Amino acid sequence: MSELFSDAAPEREIFSPSQLVRLARDLLEDTFPLIWVEGEISNFSRPASGHLYFSLKDAQAQIRCAMFKNRAMLLRFRPADGTRVLARVRVSLYEARGEFQLIVEHLEEAGEGALLRAFEQLKAKLAAEGLFDTAKKRALPKLPRRIGVITSATGAAVRDVLSVLSRRFPLVDVEVIPVPVQGKEAPPAIVTALNAASAARRHDVLLLTRGGGSLEDLWAFNDEGVARAIRASAIPVVSAVGHEVDFTIADFAADLRAPTPSAAAEILVPDGAAILRNLQREEARLETLMLRRLQNAAQRLDHAWTRLRAQHPRARLQRGGERLAHLRARLQAQHPLIRLARRDEQLAALTQRLHSAIDRRLDRRKQHLVELARTLNAVSPLATLQRGYAILLDRDSGEVLRSVAVAAKSAHLIARLADGEIGLRQEVKPRKRKPKIDHE
Repeated sequence: MSELFSDAAPEREIFSPSQLVRLARDLLEDTFPLIWVEGEISNFSRPASGHLYFSLKDAQAQIRCAMFKNRAMLLRFRPADGTRVLARVRVSLYEARGEFQLIVEHLEEAGEGALLRAFEQLKAKLAAEGLFDTAKKRALPKLPRRIGVITSATGAAVRDVLSVLSRRFPLVDVEVIPVPVQGKEAPPAIVTALNAASAARRHDVLLLTRGGGSLEDLWAFNDEGVARAIRASAIPVVSAVGHEVDFTIADFAADLRAPTPSAAAEILVPDGAAILRNLQREEARLETLMLRRLQNAAQRLDHAWTRLRAQHPRARLQRGGERLAHLRARLQAQHPLIRLARRDEQLAALTQRLHSAIDRRLDRRKQHLVELARTLNAVSPLATLQRGYAILLDRDSGEVLRSVAVAAKSAHLIARLADGEIGLRQEVKPRKRKPKIDHE
């Protein structure tokens, strides 16, 4: 005891506030791993930075909490004062104020974590039993005539489904089987509806659907009894529960899972307009094909009728008679008398052609002779005599006298006129006087 107040006491270690807070923070963070804390939100604030600040409290205490923006963006619900939540946190200190706080890594509404654990446990159990095996999935009918829709009769899902079915394929018969889709009474009601529809066999396919909601809202479709009723159904079942990001046990058990009720309706029935266009194309193709076949059949019928008529006994007798007549004509044409008569006809024809050729040749010669006579007459001295001229000839020699000297030597002269001859006698006269000629 005296040592505590002696002058030889050891030197004291002094910390600054920041050192102490940092040391306490490191101690807390190293001591506590990520832990889950459940409580009620109070003093909730969301500044412009996007970070979330609030307190988690129960009846005896409260703790300051901070959730940074990168984690807050992943929230699937909107936190507010009074909301009971389950938080996954790191224990820390806020150095600037030396305040004990929790850094929130994940935040969900209270009760959802337990539901998720129950969901995963049931999913693993049913998967191990083979309830979700792909080989057990049944194919949906391509053109269903009647569809049973198991859902709430007053929800938005049924309106969406009916609207899409009416638009795409108004010929399909849709029967709504009303059931509660939320609460404790929902699972047994859904099971009863599935079993009754399966036993009745009135539908070609069943659609189990509802709109979106929280995990707790959709919990009726995570019921084991619902999953087993889906697999036991004699009719194919399509599940469309919640939004595209929502998955339920019913989705895994169903023969097909659709992301939304509207998408399920799109899948269940074909596009009526596309079917109509296809039918119109097929109708036109069928009409063309039938017309072509009718035309071919008509041609074959005509050919068969022609062949039938050709094989008729009367036609065959007629052809035989024609052939006999032809043979008789050929035989007669080869008879000697016929051949002799034909040769006589040929000879007569040749004779006539010869006479005709001779006559034509004579006519051409006569015509040529006439033309020659006309030409000769044009140059003949007789034509000159017609104009009053005369030709002097030596009566003894018949030569034409062309000069006075030759004429003086001739004893007897003849003057040929156009219409006859005149005998002349010449008298010799002086040179420059014309000779006087007297008729004998």
